[in-house]
Amino acid sequence: MSLVPSNQSSTESLEELRARLTALQSVLGARAAELAGARADLETFRLRYRREVGQLHEELEDLERAIAEAELGELSKLVDERERDTSSASSGQPPDTAVRLTSDAVRRLFRDVAKTIHPDLARDEQARSRRHSLMVEANRAYALGDEERLRSILESWERSPEAVQGSDPEATRLRLIRRIEAIEEQLAVYASDRAAMHDTPLWKLKAMVDDADARGKDLVADMVRRLKRDIVAARNRLDAMLWK
Repeated sequence: MSLVPSNQSSTESLEELRARLTALQSVLGARAAELAGARADLETFRLRYRREVGQLHEELEDLERAIAEAELGELSKLVDERERDTSSASSGQPPDTAVRLTSDAVRRLFRDVAKTIHPDLARDEQARSRRHSLMVEANRAYALGDEERLRSILESWERSPEAVQGSDPEATRLRLIRRIEAIEEQLAVYASDRAAMHDTPLWKLKAMVDDADARGKDLVADMVRRLKRDIVAARNRLDAMLWK
């Protein structure tokens, strides 16, 4: 679906803006569903791959590691390293979750944010939910002394439809334009997320498996057979080294 750039909004009537907003909301819902479906499919594939192939890979890697240790006469080395790793992990210092000291500038900025977006200022439940989410972010940023994030939250709110006051035609127009822009930005985010997901090794592997499946071949089953064969060979080799 072709989306009309928002810079043409100034020439559209309120009715045209409302119609475009409705169309964009429909597109947004469809794209969100598509992305959620793709993520669910990828997770299903990840679980299948982990269950059928990943564990076999780990078993083969363990055998190959044991063979290498046996060849060097250092079978105890792996155990010692694991014990040291465990000891180091148990004695490590917990992450610093304490609230950082905040500057006067951060305190003033946080007060400005709170006065502007506090949920008690909402006119309806949808606006209250939006304000509440932003306040949660603002509280986290304040706890971290993150002035840049607080400023970003405030600027984002000031650009939002909810920040527009009044019910006159110009205020209504501005709210519609901002809602359209927000949806267009979200659509761009969805497109970026989908592209990034398609670029992952797991998605590319899934595409290979799906393509093979379409041609009547079970690529995962082939992987399993090869791994099981390699595991048997590695186990026999290790047994021969240990018992000679």
